[in-house]
Amino acid sequence: MLAAKLHAAEDIRVEMTSETPPPPPHHVQIKVETVGVCGSDLHTYKDGRIGDTKVSSPVILGHEFSGVVTQIGEETLDAHGDPLKEGQLVAVDPAVPCWRCEVCERGDPNLCPNHYFYGLFPEDGALQEFMNVAARSCFPVPDGMTSTVATLLEPLGVAIHALDLGKVKLADTVAVIGCGPIGLKTIKLAKLAGAHRVFGFDLHDWRAKSALEWGADEAFCLADGDPVAFLNKATGGAGADVVFEVAWADQSVQQAADMAALGARVVLVGIPENDQLSLQHSTARRKGLSLILARRMKHTYPRAIKLAERLELEGLVTHTFPLAETPAAYAATASYKQGLIKTIIEV
Repeated sequence: MLAAKLHAAEDIRVEMTSETPPPPPHHVQIKVETVGVCGSDLHTYKDGRIGDTKVSSPVILGHEFSGVVTQIGEETLDAHGDPLKEGQLVAVDPAVPCWRCEVCERGDPNLCPNHYFYGLFPEDGALQEFMNVAARSCFPVPDGMTSTVATLLEPLGVAIHALDLGKVKLADTVAVIGCGPIGLKTIKLAKLAGAHRVFGFDLHDWRAKSALEWGADEAFCLADGDPVAFLNKATGGAGADVVFEVAWADQSVQQAADMAALGARVVLVGIPENDQLSLQHSTARRKGLSLILARRMKHTYPRAIKLAERLELEGLVTHTFPLAETPAAYAATASYKQGLIKTIIEV
């Protein structure tokens, strides 16, 4: 079986591995169809770690994915409690909580202390031809939905969860820093939620332009000047009611606070390269900001499936690679190749 393994920082090797064994109880085997390259994958790819999780032996990346069920284990009920069937195309939630602890019981499985996560060391992910996955993590998708759209439900779920945390209200002013795939979806969702004005900010001009295509009223490329001054001028000094940081959580965190209105909500979705959060305390304190850190997502797949057709998700995909060219796919994504928004790997 073919798989793409990360051996060390920026060292992905496509190689033959052993065949996937039959699925154990409560699991199914899937033939992986498509895998998305996520910004969080780039931390592991570039640095050999993400946060305090370090790669100490080869691991298969890939946590945005979909596949066709090929084998059924015992007692295999999907996320809706229905039996899974061979031949079904399923989107897979990569986070597998225990479903038994107090945190899961209160409705926060994304915070489960006993979870594991496909594609995060030491758990192998989807950049392989076949894999066994927890049945309860599988969401069968409607007939006619492509595997690419099914794969993009995962990052859409992250955007939905961020919007839930931000509590965007009718006529709010919203700023989104970082116009990659999740940022663009956040812009679109904010408009659908009734935001009056949405601003998009990105370091790359083509991504700022994409923000306009995805519903932003105004967009700004950070290479052109001071984004905070731009927003203050555009809002008459009032700032944004909700700010979403969906970038690399570096100086963008301070920019988010500086853009925020008095009493605003700032939702931090991005993951910092150095695992540190840097923010001028007086800014957040004097404005009375609510700082909210997003942890993946929860209970979002059913809504994501309903929204998928309306959002035309396949329009995000700018680059596609076969599994054999996974190293090139990651190199292109990590270097922010001109025009790149979303990379999909076809397995």
